[in-house]
Amino acid sequence: MASSGEREAWSLDQLTKSEFFHQKLHEWGMLEVAHRIEDVKGETLTWDWEKLRISQKAWNKVIHQGIKPVLIFAHPQVLMSVSRAVGYYRMLAMVSQKSMNRVALPGARYEQGSAFPDEQVAWAIAKHLNNIISHLVETDEQIDAREFDLWRGMAAGSQAQGSWQNTKGRRIEIIVKGILQRRLREKKWVVDETANGLCMQLRDGRKIVFADEPDVGIYRGEKIVAAVEIKGGIDTAGVLERIGAAIKSLSRAKEANPESTTILVLQGVSVTQQARDDLKTNQSAVNYWFTVEEVLENEETKEKLFKLLDV
Repeated sequence: MASSGEREAWSLDQLTKSEFFHQKLHEWGMLEVAHRIEDVKGETLTWDWEKLRISQKAWNKVIHQGIKPVLIFAHPQVLMSVSRAVGYYRMLAMVSQKSMNRVALPGARYEQGSAFPDEQVAWAIAKHLNNIISHLVETDEQIDAREFDLWRGMAAGSQAQGSWQNTKGRRIEIIVKGILQRRLREKKWVVDETANGLCMQLRDGRKIVFADEPDVGIYRGEKIVAAVEIKGGIDTAGVLERIGAAIKSLSRAKEANPESTTILVLQGVSVTQQARDDLKTNQSAVNYWFTVEEVLENEETKEKLFKLLDV
């Protein structure tokens, strides 16, 4: 039977993984792109089944269920005009980005919303995906509109799992940064940001930078006004070393601006009494500290963090 510490570690792993997947849903804009495609007036498009590689049987099954074809089949005009539409139809076909690369149809930059395919590429992607989607539609005896959401969900889950595996030791850092980024966007704090979202200009003139040392820095002009260090790891043996590194980083923020707010977020399952004593001794460098468990599970704690950062 697993020990109490092991159960806590696994519970945190489940919680962080769920939050990570949730963040990916928003990062990929899955709901937004679905709504934009629903708004497309598909009846104004020319649907040449043969040219688009849509089988007549699949087309008829969709039509007879009263489902808008544009929700199921890719059209080049949609791929060229609706941001991230390539990802919508790729997930409907339940194929991975990696497999698209291997058939010489890479689409990551189109899915990120940073570019649109030109007409030739749009046609190639539409034909390839429609051929797969048509096959899937044909193999179902009955088509239910809700099933298509499940198709996309399965592909998104597989993609998120791959991303999760790649994060490894940075998982806690990525999740906490993601919580802050989503808060800023949802509360309309962001007036401008870099393509990767690592630098955001806020509406009150401040700038927030997601980097290293500190992991999160908030600046007014060149002056740092808040710093956050995020330390993962569940082993109690290394927690003092991680806290020591965080104290050094946050001390630098205090040296640059003694009035800056400094915050540490770390995994509660690894916090020993000695670690607590060290944090208490170094309150001048670390003004506040939270466990990631508290940030994920307790809305009051999460709101306190946001309030300290004035977001």
